[in-house]
Amino acid sequence: MKKMKMFYSNLRIKYKMFLLISLILLLFSIGGLSILQYAFHVYNEEIHQQSAQSLRVSSTSIENELEKMERLSYQVSTDQYIQSYLYSMKKSENDYESYIISDELRSRLLEIGALNKYVDSLQLYDVHDKDYGAGNRVITIEDKRLAMLKQQTNEAQGGVEWFFPGETDDSFIAAREIRSYLNLTFERLGMIAVRFNMDEIISSFSSSLNDKGAKLLVFNSDKEIIYPQETTAVDQYMVDNIEGRDGYNLLDYKGDSFFATFTPAAYSNWTYMIVSPYSNLFEAVSSVRKAVLTTYALLFILLMIAGMQFIGGVTGPIESLNRKMKRVQTGEINQYYSEENDLRLSNDEAGHMHENFHKMMNQINYLIEENYKKQIVIKDSEYKTLQAQINPHFLYNTLESINWAAKMGGNKEISKMAESLGYILRSSLDTNNSLITLKEELKIINHYITIQSYRFEERLAFRETVPDSLLLCRVPRFSLQPLVENAIRYGLQQMVGTCTITIEAKTVGQYVVISVEDNGPGMEGELVEKIASGHYESQGTGIGLKNIDERLKILFGPPYGVEVQSEKNRGTKVDIVIPNEGGTDYVQSAAGR
Repeated sequence: MKKMKMFYSNLRIKYKMFLLISLILLLFSIGGLSILQYAFHVYNEEIHQQSAQSLRVSSTSIENELEKMERLSYQVSTDQYIQSYLYSMKKSENDYESYIISDELRSRLLEIGALNKYVDSLQLYDVHDKDYGAGNRVITIEDKRLAMLKQQTNEAQGGVEWFFPGETDDSFIAAREIRSYLNLTFERLGMIAVRFNMDEIISSFSSSLNDKGAKLLVFNSDKEIIYPQETTAVDQYMVDNIEGRDGYNLLDYKGDSFFATFTPAAYSNWTYMIVSPYSNLFEAVSSVRKAVLTTYALLFILLMIAGMQFIGGVTGPIESLNRKMKRVQTGEINQYYSEENDLRLSNDEAGHMHENFHKMMNQINYLIEENYKKQIVIKDSEYKTLQAQINPHFLYNTLESINWAAKMGGNKEISKMAESLGYILRSSLDTNNSLITLKEELKIINHYITIQSYRFEERLAFRETVPDSLLLCRVPRFSLQPLVENAIRYGLQQMVGTCTITIEAKTVGQYVVISVEDNGPGMEGELVEKIASGHYESQGTGIGLKNIDERLKILFGPPYGVEVQSEKNRGTKVDIVIPNEGGTDYVQSAAGR
């Protein structure tokens, strides 16, 4: 076995592919014969099942609607309000009282279901044969038809009776007598006739048959066709010549063959029948062809799966080399070979490609490692330079505030300002830690606000809303203080009245968003767009949002940084977006870059 594997492993690729193609052709030959045999079997069964399945679904749906009509007639005949109104109408001798009762009767019929789907109208008659109709298509039933309804419902003694369409009324009717049961006298109070559209009911549940050239017929036990109302000689011939109560027949009429499937209804005494031209049944052949093609496709997939396993010795080394190249493309230069350690490479062309690729990657890794060390030194120097830009700028502004306070006099204020300045200077001189906790940054801001509050007094209001859970989150040193300084410079100094500066922090998914907001004069939309695109040159010393944004991107990566929201006369809001891992090893590792 080992010798055979070694022989196969060392074969040329074209010989390996030849063996694979031979196997696939053999399997397809066997599969094709099996599929043809199965296709003929499916076609023989399809003729008998297709019509029967459609008929069962349609007849069941139609019978359900007929049951609803019977239940509706029963609901009306037993409704206590209808009973009460009819009893009062029977005893009433006042025309005005009769008018009020008749109006109540029609309203009650609408509430019960006179406007239901498929219902044409609810025709209610009292003992004097006065009509109280309500619904979508109320009519006056002719006297002859009304007399027939009264006679047959009286014979049914409260049971439902079904009536086919008449000469002047194309609706089916489910009618029954209304007898008094409230006082248990069971005296006759009237009659309810539920008129419904049988054509619409049947067409709703047999519309799919028209697409196949089939036709639905409904007839009673006397073989009178109920649906459709307009019949042909062919329809009556089919009904008259079927044999049995359930099944199918093949009938001929004037040289044309028809396949008739019929079944009796479970609820009524009607029979449902589907008549299809026999020529249309050959559509099943197309279905069989589709089944054959589908089976061939499935078989092809199975063969391909087996074939892939079979030619693993051919494509495996090539695919392995391709995976290595993709890993190198995504940056995994040192781990590109991790899962290939146990792969035994053959002596064919693929094996030589792997060997040459390994030699090439070893040389590339050496060059990249040397270049990477140089880039680390450059990036660290860049960050230190960016951070150092802040200190002289802040010191200048602070000294200006102290100078102003000293001119105004008051040793107490100068003492507190000097104390706050000393804390800030100590913080600025500490360059060992590029990241500090949000709590420490807020402490720096509070000292800064202390200094500025002596200058602006009640015109400066400061608020801080930071959850305790985020106080240990790490941020770059002096990343928030310049934003507060900008809010004072471009917000407070440009307005009359009190400027409120608010610092908030919240977690948004994988980010922590720290906001510095003021209610100052805001900025024009064009200026906000320039700041967002980085095309804005800051005024003064040039230290501000751009500086902070660059520091954040160096520390955490491109997804993080500064976002500005501002509208004219609606204040300005600056968001600092940092990773949600603040304080974890991830951020600590960022600080050591």
